[in-house]
Amino acid sequence: MRVEIWSDIACPWCYVGKARFEKALAGFAHRDGVEVVHRSFELDPGRAKGDIEQVVDMLAQKYGRTPEEARGMEANVAANAQAEGLGYRTEGRDHGSTFDIHRLLHLAKARGRQDELLTLAYRANFAEERSVFDDAVLADLAVEAGLDADEARAVLADPGAYADDVRADEREAAELGANAVPFFVLDRRYGISGGQPAEVFTQALEQAWKDRDVSTLTQVGGDAAACDADGACEVPRADPSDQRV
Repeated sequence: MRVEIWSDIACPWCYVGKARFEKALAGFAHRDGVEVVHRSFELDPGRAKGDIEQVVDMLAQKYGRTPEEARGMEANVAANAQAEGLGYRTEGRDHGSTFDIHRLLHLAKARGRQDELLTLAYRANFAEERSVFDDAVLADLAVEAGLDADEARAVLADPGAYADDVRADEREAAELGANAVPFFVLDRRYGISGGQPAEVFTQALEQAWKDRDVSTLTQVGGDAAACDADGACEVPRADPSDQRV
């Protein structure tokens, strides 16, 4: 069975959702028969390389909030990440174009190191004081993931390297109706949108494994926190209402 996951490094719910999915997969009886493929989705595709700003400043400007309110929004996300055992810095994080990261992830996919690089990139972006919008940092992460340093640097230096692969993933997401990430597709039969609880992923894995001869894509789980195509990210509160950040 194949699980395809559309996500973006800039999306906090993709970071959280990956952890929740992996928790479900670890407890799945047929986990050795599951292939996981990560696919590209940019929340800010129009942002130019080098156009980098602090996340708190971006949030305040984009949503007309004060810096204090923007920090509160980040604190809400951090609480959800920390509940999954993930590190999350609420200050000093950068926001920029993720296109080069996605290109490098396609190199990692070709070399069998995609999940390793994605995990390191998420950690660097959300938990560590390392900017994933710096080519030198990306090259270091590639080496840590087991990629060849010269090959990684060559991809980063060539804007066309794996660019078609990134765009193909994004077109396919649109064709599948994915307008928010993370978006999980199980064997092209079941779709899960947002950073759902691990229990929802468990249910979906079991159902998809059981119904492997079904060909229609079915949505599993209700609405859950996600980052949509305009970059807005939902943050669940203690009450049933949500806000977007």
